[in-house]
Amino acid sequence: MSISRHLFLTAAAMAVGITASAGSWIRINQLGYIPNSTKVAVFVSNEQVEVVRFEVVDAFTGKVVFKSSEVRHMGALGELRTTCRLDFSALGQEDRKGNGIDSGKGIGQEDRKGNVSESRAEGLRRIEKGLRAEGGSCRACRVRAYSKTAGNGKMLVTESEVFPVGAGVYDGAADFVLNYMRQQRCGWNPFLRDSCHTHDAIIVGHPDPAKDSTHLDVIGGWHDASDCLQYTTTSANAIYQMMFAYRSNPEAFGDEYRTDGAPGSNGIPDIVDEIRWGLLWLDKMNPELGEMYNQIADDRDHVGMRLPSKERADYGWGKGMERPVWYCSGEPQQRGKTGLKNRTTGIASTAGKFASCFALGSEVLAPFYPELAAKVGAKAQAAYDAGVAKPGCCQTASVLSPYIYEEENWADDMELAAFELYRRTGDRKYLSDAIEYGRKEVVTPWMGADSARHYQWYPFMNMGHCHLASQTGGKVSEEFLRNVRTGIERVWQRGKDHPFLFGIPGIWCSNNLTTAMLTQCILYRQMTGDNTYREMEGALRDWLLGCNPWGVSMIVELPKGGVYPTQPHSFIPRMGLGNTTGGLVDGPVYATIFGNLLGVSMDGGVNYMDVQPGDIVYHDSTHDYSTNEPTMDGTASLTFPLSWYEKEGHASEYSETGSGASGRDVSHAGGIVRTDPSVRHIDFAFTAADKADGAEAILSALDKYNVRGYFFFTGEFFEKYPRIVRKLVRAGHYVGSHSYGHLLYFPWGKPDSMSVTRSGFNDDMFKSFALLRRAGVEDAPLFMPPYEHYNDVVSSWARLLGLQVVNYTPGTSTNGDYTTPSMKNYYSSDFIMEKIFKCESSDPKGLNGHIMLIHLGTDPERTDKFYDRLPELIEALQARGYGFTPLRP
Repeated sequence: MSISRHLFLTAAAMAVGITASAGSWIRINQLGYIPNSTKVAVFVSNEQVEVVRFEVVDAFTGKVVFKSSEVRHMGALGELRTTCRLDFSALGQEDRKGNGIDSGKGIGQEDRKGNVSESRAEGLRRIEKGLRAEGGSCRACRVRAYSKTAGNGKMLVTESEVFPVGAGVYDGAADFVLNYMRQQRCGWNPFLRDSCHTHDAIIVGHPDPAKDSTHLDVIGGWHDASDCLQYTTTSANAIYQMMFAYRSNPEAFGDEYRTDGAPGSNGIPDIVDEIRWGLLWLDKMNPELGEMYNQIADDRDHVGMRLPSKERADYGWGKGMERPVWYCSGEPQQRGKTGLKNRTTGIASTAGKFASCFALGSEVLAPFYPELAAKVGAKAQAAYDAGVAKPGCCQTASVLSPYIYEEENWADDMELAAFELYRRTGDRKYLSDAIEYGRKEVVTPWMGADSARHYQWYPFMNMGHCHLASQTGGKVSEEFLRNVRTGIERVWQRGKDHPFLFGIPGIWCSNNLTTAMLTQCILYRQMTGDNTYREMEGALRDWLLGCNPWGVSMIVELPKGGVYPTQPHSFIPRMGLGNTTGGLVDGPVYATIFGNLLGVSMDGGVNYMDVQPGDIVYHDSTHDYSTNEPTMDGTASLTFPLSWYEKEGHASEYSETGSGASGRDVSHAGGIVRTDPSVRHIDFAFTAADKADGAEAILSALDKYNVRGYFFFTGEFFEKYPRIVRKLVRAGHYVGSHSYGHLLYFPWGKPDSMSVTRSGFNDDMFKSFALLRRAGVEDAPLFMPPYEHYNDVVSSWARLLGLQVVNYTPGTSTNGDYTTPSMKNYYSSDFIMEKIFKCESSDPKGLNGHIMLIHLGTDPERTDKFYDRLPELIEALQARGYGFTPLRP
């Protein structure tokens, strides 16, 4: 049986009893797998079948690279009558050792400087080297399962989608989710390029009449989800999670956005700029020592989807005007309109979050924003003292409905605050406090439980436990390591018999809980080297990226070429502004919760009725705010696990060079358009479809100056000029794909209108690589798209094949060497040569990292061949100190 596509049924179809069509699927992590990781696919079927064996097939060659008859049958799951786990973890691990990265410094304390000199490989050679397929692995794979139905015994075949296996599958993923954080900014919003909520706010609930009902400037921060509310609880956790991710894995974060969130580089990692944005707001929410605020706005915000800049909610001061900012009094506050109060008992849950963020923020921001670092650092102790003075939880408020964040625990927040103050000051009093607070809540209570109220136990993991387990030593470390393990064990016991090992309760924001448990599993493995829970860790990771009953990545557009929420509950897709790129959606909830919520429905959208697992449901519908609404704090919490897996994938590279894969190269729409601009290095790229008149001149020049070229050819060229291709391969030049059919992937000027499907793209690339193998090229990970015309979808499709799109660096106009005198945009060779050095002088980084594109052949009408000037160009660049990848050692 071939892969069946999902049958999309609406709620109305369910009501009249339409039966979902039978089908079989293999669920995978759509982003792919790093070689030294668990790799498990899950077979699911609407039919009762027996899976007897499975294999992993190289998608390019059709060769079987792994096969096994060890199929773990897991029974039925809701609409799915057959489920099986297919473990191919051994693929790609033959030549790899160890269990990951062991820093020996405690969690979150990686060395950012590196102790080994930079690798000799530069430019495209460095990228190419990092992408080479591991021994015993394959660049892109499919899982193929063989099953039999009861009765007729006919063998059926089910195949997964193609996925990559390689060290770099997580490269840039942690930076990618920051797209959603920028979309959520309040005040100036770089996504909308407009301002919102510039009147915030009027103080509510302050015991001092002189302050209550007065204005307080709290503009900034992030909207919590698809409404415009803002909470200290979730924002502070988001800030801490991002700081922890950066402090742990700084190599994984690049610099492609400015401080205000607009595209461009400012010399500061983008995640640090996002941390700064959050801390600026958090500082405003604590305007004076001991004076703290817990939220801006309330459920009067819920007046329909609209642009934040077109606010129409009215809190009593006019539509779109001031919103309330709620004071942390430590006393119960309003919950709905029926006279109920929330269960606030103190302010320690909020004060602890202020303190931990301020203490760690002073360290993270110091190299980049020293004034803000000093300001928030000076507030950390007072925030902590306020929590000591008023222990207890500080819940959020509502005015119309009963829905609030019902946080009940607070000792975990004070534990983390005390530990960060200990790190900041060295005062062992804080360490003693952290230990005592930590003993008040041994395990975060939701772990192993079947249910919990909304955000009842928050944050969803206790980072303080992990710090005490890794950095105190002796019996204290053993005690808290045992606590960390106990939480994991409880979730494992709950999910060990589930086909996806999913032991997370189906409560609101279950994906946030999944991310928290994933983080705890990673940290436990990092601290101990114990792989007992590594399969569950992998299952949680893969669940978020598509290995779940619905086959949906829960992170919007990750990967862009895969299956992900297309209609999340947000004004962004509703108003045709794009998608909530990088956002983590809530995730599945119990069917009973979904059925009892107010104002939720499955109308329209993709509802996956043929694969719903029974007890929990997920729907890709803009009307389902319970399962398909992205959350800011959940998204921020992804930055640690995604950056960790990027780091783990490149463990050997990091240890050799002291730096990582992200942050060096300049990208556009997922394609590398300039290699590391800090290095005085240039690469020459040559493309050809049907002309080769410059081949001998180019080969001669490259050989004379010992320069390695990068050549990208279409299928027509391979078939028409096999002698030239073989000569290039023998000489040691890079030869790669320019596609087989020289396809135009989308019309000029219409990047959202694809002319080619993913399967069509794959088939074209498979043909191209068959010709590459015939020419003696076994591995060609760099791909230059036809016409140098691509978008982020094409880049994602390429990455799912284990390939990296590269393109020329704009500015030098060498790519215009194909033009002829009869064209309006004709570029003579003199013009191009002059433009190259004008580009150098106008860029502070000169031509560092440039990829210069020259065509291997041009129309006969052009007699002024720029490739004849290649020797002159190389000599001029060498005289200016630029290096090239050598052809010969």
